[in-house]
Amino acid sequence: MIPVEDAMQQIKRGADEILVESELRAKLARGKPLNIKAGFDPTAPDLHLGHTVLINKMRQFQELGHHVMFLIGDFTGMIGDPTGKSVTRPSLTAEEIQENAGSYKKQVFKILDPDLTEICFNSTWHEKMTSADMIKLASRHTVARMLERDDFSKRFKGNLPISIHEFLYPLVQGYDSVMMKADVELGGTDQKFNLLVGRELQRSDGFEPQITLTMPILEGLDGVQKMSKSLKNYIGVNDSPNDMFGKLMSISDDLMWRYFELLSFRPMLEVDGFRQDIKKGKNPRDVKFLLAEEIIARFHDVLSATKAREDFIARFSKGATPDEMPEITIEGGAIGIAAMLKQAGLTSSTSDSFRMIQQGAVKLNGIKVEDKAMKVDANEVVIAQVGKRKFARIFVK
Repeated sequence: MIPVEDAMQQIKRGADEILVESELRAKLARGKPLNIKAGFDPTAPDLHLGHTVLINKMRQFQELGHHVMFLIGDFTGMIGDPTGKSVTRPSLTAEEIQENAGSYKKQVFKILDPDLTEICFNSTWHEKMTSADMIKLASRHTVARMLERDDFSKRFKGNLPISIHEFLYPLVQGYDSVMMKADVELGGTDQKFNLLVGRELQRSDGFEPQITLTMPILEGLDGVQKMSKSLKNYIGVNDSPNDMFGKLMSISDDLMWRYFELLSFRPMLEVDGFRQDIKKGKNPRDVKFLLAEEIIARFHDVLSATKAREDFIARFSKGATPDEMPEITIEGGAIGIAAMLKQAGLTSSTSDSFRMIQQGAVKLNGIKVEDKAMKVDANEVVIAQVGKRKFARIFVK
């Protein structure tokens, strides 16, 4: 085990809040491996980079010598996590849950060491609970306390339905911490209430309460809203190398630093050096190349990352400077490609847009546009190119 202060420096990287930090220091000072828990409900078959923020933090704990427990919520997934939802979330079937769980296991081992990772399923203990056990668990929290949760409070005030089973979710998640004897539980900032429930249940059962460590919610390609498949602003773990590279190059230079902190494994001292290099005149594009290559190598391999970079450069004509392109926001929802190019100032008119498309001179994220009727959906961000030298990073709101 490394010295506590050195460990804390790594643990605190990118973290939003640690409750309670003094208790974590005390646990680390004992010099024994801690049980590190993070749970994921397999509600979709694929993970995106937003999910990997927690998994990256798990890897850091793993490298510090701690015991990492990746919890697949095959039981809670059938309840449906209400966190951040304005409506009751649809439940999945057991078959869907199992299929997605299998996919998760393959994807997380692109980050975690499989030999040092314990995969847990919370159905292991929850399916053994009787109805009397569940009622007993439900008696340990009040409705008033549940309504302190922001999402429940908003729905209650807005006369939107809250199903009884949704109140069970934080309790069931908290009970997972009891059964797993978690020393530290990781979660997004939107999970703070649930993580603290686990802390309370452990304490009431006579265990030392877990430390809760929350990580920020990663912004998507638009740099504003959280990364989400439904918002189409995500980078999927299973995206192709070229798609992944193009999407990463589309993020703003400011957002790049956020991605370095939460997604890169490079030491922050090295990242700070990149900042200084840019201040001295280094092209931000070249630094963004390093970020994109690192992430693609993680989920594919080094050769794929190198080729993706070469392909990206080849798609832009020599002399073009996509790193210096203007950033333009277009509001009003989904928009046709021709109108978008006109509004972005890349063409003089919609008819000019159609002509450039017909000539094969229009590209989105480096891919030639051939369909004149193509639309760009709301909440998407694209790099648009017209001809050899006209570029713009366009945010469609």
